[in-house]
Amino acid sequence: MVNLVHHSAAVDFETLYIKLREKEGRLYSDDQVARLPDISNTHVHSNEWIIRKESSQKLVRWLKKKKKAVDILEIGCGNGWLANQLAAIPSSMVIGTDINFFEIQQAARVFQNNSNLHFIYTSGNPDVFKENRFDVVIFAASIQYFESFPDIIQTTLTWLRNDGEIHILDSPFYSEMELLAAKQRSRDYYKSNGFPGMADYYFHHSFDDLKKFNCRIMYQPGKLMTRLTGNKNPFPWIVIRQGVNV
Repeated sequence: MVNLVHHSAAVDFETLYIKLREKEGRLYSDDQVARLPDISNTHVHSNEWIIRKESSQKLVRWLKKKKKAVDILEIGCGNGWLANQLAAIPSSMVIGTDINFFEIQQAARVFQNNSNLHFIYTSGNPDVFKENRFDVVIFAASIQYFESFPDIIQTTLTWLRNDGEIHILDSPFYSEMELLAAKQRSRDYYKSNGFPGMADYYFHHSFDDLKKFNCRIMYQPGKLMTRLTGNKNPFPWIVIRQGVNV
């Protein structure tokens, strides 16, 4: 694990984020992290983990179909549970990064026996990673903590090999008409929990943000087929590749 220097805004976010997660019941013991996404059905967030288990399994199946060695970067890996699932893909090499020192320390501790899994503590400095290094970069429940969607995607694309992919899952996207109400709900939520400052670090991205990229929506909630299959995942699964949509 690499410990990098953080700027003050990153430290402020990290402090607020951990305190909020503790209040929400989202900090887990080492034993719980080792078993995630499986968790007791009596846990306050058990329904959320059912959804995350399903989305992670779909992602792993998709990557296994490539039938080749894959170098994977997960940005915003938290306690490392998903990175651990990805490390089970044959011939994979996985790096998880996060600004959250508490949880990434836990990830490195819990999954220390995985020789193909490594964790880096970083505020997202683009100089950390070399160009054209990764086959897959994943944002799972983390893209909403980046203010500019175009900027982070453009930077991430430089880290991909020519046939590489960015996968975004477990994060909300909105229509332009939904944005104002969504922002207000977030402000109200953070205020009601005693952390109004977190609203400054949580950002709302729209489906229109995807238009300039070579994007495929693998799953979109609310579509007719989604309703017919009974899939209750409220978040889209988005894949972005090199190139620009025309």
